[in-house]
Amino acid sequence: MKKARRKFSGELRTEYKRSDFGPLVRGKYVQRVAEETNVVVLDPQVAKAFPNDRAVNKALRTLLRKRKVAPRTGGASTRPRRTRRND
Repeated sequence: MKKARRKFSGELRTEYKRSDFGPLVRGKYVQRVAEETNVVVLDPQVAKAFPNDRAVNKALRTLLRKRKVAPRTGGASTRPRRTRRND
């Protein structure tokens, strides 16, 4: 047997009082959401060059692959040297 649905009235039930909930803060979590989101907004000119998100991802992956394969220019390694242990 299905449960009967209640209509939403948009108001608090009589057993709740607004004063029990404390102050409301608009945009309380907006900073956290902005930090955790992975949405990137493209400039209009860049967005016109790509028909969809797959095309953007494909182009970026290609760029990353080329960057990994590109020969390194001289310079010291940033990797720390391993020291030999004396047993």
